[in-house]
Amino acid sequence: MNSTFRSLKIHNYRLWASGAIVSNVGTWMQRTAQDWLVLAQLTHRNATAVGVVMALQFGPQLLLMPLTGWAADTFDRRRLLMITQAAQGVLSLLLGLLTVLGHVQLWQVYVFAGLLGCVTAFDAPVRQTFVSELVGEDDLSNAVALNSTSFNAARMIGPAIAGLLIASVGTGWVFLINALSFVAVLISLARLRVGEFHHHQRSSKRNSGLLEGIRYVWSRPDLKVMLLMVFLIGTFGLNFPIFISTMAVSVFHMGAGQYGILSSGMAVGSVTGALLSARREKPRPALLVGGSALFGGGLTLAALMPNFWLFGLALIIVGVAAQTFNTTANSSIQLSTDPAMRGRVVAILMAVIMGGTPLGAPIVGWVADTLGPRWALGVGALSGLLAALVGLLYVIRSRHLRLSLEAGRLRLKAAGD
Repeated sequence: MNSTFRSLKIHNYRLWASGAIVSNVGTWMQRTAQDWLVLAQLTHRNATAVGVVMALQFGPQLLLMPLTGWAADTFDRRRLLMITQAAQGVLSLLLGLLTVLGHVQLWQVYVFAGLLGCVTAFDAPVRQTFVSELVGEDDLSNAVALNSTSFNAARMIGPAIAGLLIASVGTGWVFLINALSFVAVLISLARLRVGEFHHHQRSSKRNSGLLEGIRYVWSRPDLKVMLLMVFLIGTFGLNFPIFISTMAVSVFHMGAGQYGILSSGMAVGSVTGALLSARREKPRPALLVGGSALFGGGLTLAALMPNFWLFGLALIIVGVAAQTFNTTANSSIQLSTDPAMRGRVVAILMAVIMGGTPLGAPIVGWVADTLGPRWALGVGALSGLLAALVGLLYVIRSRHLRLSLEAGRLRLKAAGD
């Protein structure tokens, strides 16, 4: 059945999604407040400091990969999620209290970003693979897309609320509200009908190490190409906190409210891209190539925009492209992976997406500080175009196609034609 919302007819997924949307809104509120706290309150518009926070928050995805994939494939995913979600709530509570009481310093934000990164490193692969236990293989692609819709709808709502709260009561209260939002997802996890789970074969503890996952990926050219494309865009292209905050503050000279509007504007595109992905029965390679090319073109357009509102419109295009690419990559990798290996492969995917940030975010932040925010957007645009080229070359090679020039236009044809 080709229905955009078909996974919501499943009780367990519907319950999980209802808790997740509340938590996602809180998470995006915190991200917005954290970036603003560092950029506008603890430093004087220092984009490099924002990049360091991102590096500390996402770096553990790479460092802890040997443990996170193993945990996702070996232990009860529902119980692991309850632990990781509760831990994230506690960290948000502590950072919120420090900020509200006026004691927060930059080094403390760094510490909390690193701790949150460690918890998220375990949470991400478990959360991604847990969906297959709620809906089964036939609806997995749809459920992944709806998860992305929820995440990006929250991206649309959260920053706007955060901007208003920052301007009215301060950043600390945003962190405290986010801590409260984790209660919703904990309640939904506790109320799931465990007897209705779609259980898959689990790896034995002797054969569940990261090395097995790396060997599996290395034997699959399609997975290697997709992960390379994800690395390029994830490392240099998905640095939206730096792109948007520096453009808002340094180029357009706007405040916290307008920064939240820009983040929400891009989320409109992301929700659109996720809903379009949810309508598709299966992900297709052409969408990976097209999505990455549109991502590069959208960031190029954004870098050239002369004013605040046109920049916001360009971000909608970027949001559609980024979500089309991310959802297609996630669904393609999960559906083409042996269920017994899925946790480790998804851990590698998460490590590539978020683990590349410690490399890319400081570089992009330095470019923004040294050459200007528009040049930083150019770095992101180049990553999308290179990813599209990598994907296109793989499709041509794997399908034995060739490029030909006909009537002044490039066309793909079978090698024998």
